[in-house]
Amino acid sequence: MPATPAPQAPTGRPGPRPHDSYDAVIVGGGHNGLVAAAYLARAGRSVLVLERLGHTGGAAVSTRPFTGVDARLSRYSYLVSLLPKKIVRDLDLDFRVRGRTISSYTPVERDGRPTGLLVGGGERRTREAFARLTGSGREYESWQRFYGMTGRVAQRVFPTLTEPLPTRDELRARIDDEDAWRALFEEPIGVAVESAFHDDLVRGVVLTDALIGTFADAHDPTLSQNRCFLYHVIGGGTGAWDVPVGGMGALTDALAAAARAAGAVLATGHEVRKIATDGRSAEITYRTPDGEGTVAARHVLVNASPRELATLTGDTPPEPAEGAQLKVNMLLKRLPRLRDGSVDPREAFAGTFHIAEGYDQLAASYAQAAAGRLPEAPPSEIYCHSLTDPTILGPDLVEQGYQTLTLFGLHTPARLFEADNDAVREELLKSTLAQLDTYLAEPLADCLATDAEGRPCIEARTPLDLERDLGLPGGNIFHRALAWPHTQEGTGRWGVETRHPNVLLCGAGAVRGGGVSGVPGHNAAMAALEALGGPS
Repeated sequence: MPATPAPQAPTGRPGPRPHDSYDAVIVGGGHNGLVAAAYLARAGRSVLVLERLGHTGGAAVSTRPFTGVDARLSRYSYLVSLLPKKIVRDLDLDFRVRGRTISSYTPVERDGRPTGLLVGGGERRTREAFARLTGSGREYESWQRFYGMTGRVAQRVFPTLTEPLPTRDELRARIDDEDAWRALFEEPIGVAVESAFHDDLVRGVVLTDALIGTFADAHDPTLSQNRCFLYHVIGGGTGAWDVPVGGMGALTDALAAAARAAGAVLATGHEVRKIATDGRSAEITYRTPDGEGTVAARHVLVNASPRELATLTGDTPPEPAEGAQLKVNMLLKRLPRLRDGSVDPREAFAGTFHIAEGYDQLAASYAQAAAGRLPEAPPSEIYCHSLTDPTILGPDLVEQGYQTLTLFGLHTPARLFEADNDAVREELLKSTLAQLDTYLAEPLADCLATDAEGRPCIEARTPLDLERDLGLPGGNIFHRALAWPHTQEGTGRWGVETRHPNVLLCGAGAVRGGGVSGVPGHNAAMAALEALGGPS
């Protein structure tokens, strides 16, 4: 695997001095921690961010992972849907996203010939694509009805994410659609998918939004797949997934700049080891390469997992979490040609390119992984950031036609890698790319660029790699199972509260956490400001 280059430049701001005291200390400089820091500092509060790594950004960073190659990739998280425009406006962020003209392309072989389903490029074109695949207009009409329903839910639910938590009954009343409530909140999503659609491929395309980062079957009685689906279709009130201009690091760079400009102190290379609190004030112990130190705070906001929070406070840890994905970054000399010659690769890869994600294929892969085996046909999806935003590539690469590919694999839980992470990673990567090759007219390996040392420009991360690199428990990108966006037993007013009155959770493991949203950071800042008496 290629060597990792030096991380993004550190903040350049001084760290805390011994016996310093702040209104708020934020543990972790990921995007949610930076959102919280910016809100609190703009409200006139003294704020210190302590980040373990040598740079801020957490999982929302851009790096040049391939030696000597001018390609700045969104290394871990890569698309934006759940970030409210309110946060961008409130914090005056210099940050933009671009929409993708193509939503998805899903290749398949039917009647012995390669074909596929292209969604996007206008209503007429999408309708014709459904008709070619299924032989009638029925599935497209069902598609329109189904996503009309999710669109109405999105319009009503998304604005609540930056408000105090509604109760379940309040959210149900706000949605005001009993059929939608039953389909999304009460019955396994598989029921709705099978009722609405008949084509196996169409069913699979719909179901994938319920499985990204979540290891579950369509009919899982816990409804973890429903919660995952909900957060994937409500973003921005539309469910659209957009490309961050300049890469994901552009967002966290803008957030860090906003926090610093408002007066927050960002201290990288400071690993928090302990939080001691009596509910009114707290003492935070941290470690640097030069030794240990302490700092006092009225409030502590923890931008880390609930498991890490329990470690820091000495509380009982929550149930173990488990990630279930393979993340692969690639740089290509050119996009590969497709076996389905009716589709331009520039369109197929501009949206989400689904691989081995038919409905029955997803069920088989889940069953195999649940039985302790790697899926025989690993499901995954790919998209090409540089088609929508070529600024992440150097001018010479753009001129030569280079492109990036980001692959996200499903149904590969952390437990499968425990015996030998390196060996299983290589085996899974090989079989995943082999699945992609079945839909290509030329091997992907022939299209891969090489770095300055002649190595293929490809890197892969398993759940165990993500746990090591980012502290994600079990590699879970949501830190733990996603929660419904309404009050539940033990949740507080904002969904960020803990059993310690002055310790708040501002990471992905908060209620309404997960994804690149900034929502937990915003909500923790609002809760802290309420406790502190508002702006100073």
